[in-house]
Amino acid sequence: MLPVEPGYKNVIRLQIAIFWVPIAFGAVMVDQLVLRDTPVFGGLSIAAPLIAIIALVTVPARIHARLGYRVFDRLLQSVRGFLFHTDTLVPFVRVQHIDVTRGPFDKMFGTASLIVHTAGTHNSIVTVNGLAPETAEHIRDMMRAHIRSDLD
Repeated sequence: MLPVEPGYKNVIRLQIAIFWVPIAFGAVMVDQLVLRDTPVFGGLSIAAPLIAIIALVTVPARIHARLGYRVFDRLLQSVRGFLFHTDTLVPFVRVQHIDVTRGPFDKMFGTASLIVHTAGTHNSIVTVNGLAPETAEHIRDMMRAHIRSDLD
């Protein structure tokens, strides 16, 4: 398996921060305003920011380590999964539409996502996150060329 770009760890880190910072802030506010006169006062002010920091430090590397992809002659393989492992194989003949996307965080850290839409209903969209933009475009162009050759 080929690993995704190292910069994708920072994209994951920012996404986790966007999730956890408001939760930690809200927990501290609840602790200070609502739980002041209770025996558990101070617990939320310590626990929520601590969990957020642990998530910011440990989770991105674990997610990044479990992302991978491989391109064969007529097949794309995407592997992901932090808690649940998913190994997806996409035959090029099933591909209907291919996108390369870059959000603001992707642009900041030099990554892109390849989104492959396939025929069918179950798992009809396969996303490979964390690719270099050139790599995502190369895979897209290779798949597009293969699809065109199948139509001729």
